[in-house]
Amino acid sequence: MRLLVLANWITLLLFTVPALAFDSANGKVLHDESCVRCHDESMYKRVDRKIKSYPSLRERVVQCEIMTELIWFEEEIDDVTTYLNNAFYHFNMEK
Repeated sequence: MRLLVLANWITLLLFTVPALAFDSANGKVLHDESCVRCHDESMYKRVDRKIKSYPSLRERVVQCEIMTELIWFEEEIDDVTTYLNNAFYHFNMEK
């Protein structure tokens, strides 16, 4: 019985740790290298901004990555999204 409980905890940890492993510092580096050539930080501080949730923020990062032909890995997209969220948007990541 204890082995089963331990296996369940390990499985749970394996599924939750990657969601928490985004690298905001790397996201800032990627952002500063690639995103500011099209717009500056004032874009994120507008009162009437169009991005209203974490999923829509991530989708916008994906769209920009495609339009600028960056070819980022999923982890890099997540890092940039996390950086933007931490620095400007402050959305709940679960919604």
